[in-house]
Amino acid sequence: MRNADPETQRRIINRLKRARGQLDSVISAVENGGSCREVVTQLAAVSTALDRAGFIIVSGAMQHCVTEPEAAAEEEDGLTIEELEKLFLSLS
Repeated sequence: MRNADPETQRRIINRLKRARGQLDSVISAVENGGSCREVVTQLAAVSTALDRAGFIIVSGAMQHCVTEPEAAAEEEDGLTIEELEKLFLSLS
């Protein structure tokens, strides 16, 4: 994450903020007796936004790890390609 360029960081933050807004909508719908359809639709949107943020993070780390393995190992606390693969698969 430390190696992410400003544009990538902006994209990640935007996705996370979008997920936070959608989660607020889910909470509000549950508190106010929203329909099952409304709640599940918003939950799906939250899940998708979080998954996409995760994929952007892991993708950037993988690119950094492949192009600059020594720097990536140092900057990402020894994160290996195998560990990145596990992180990636944990998102699916």
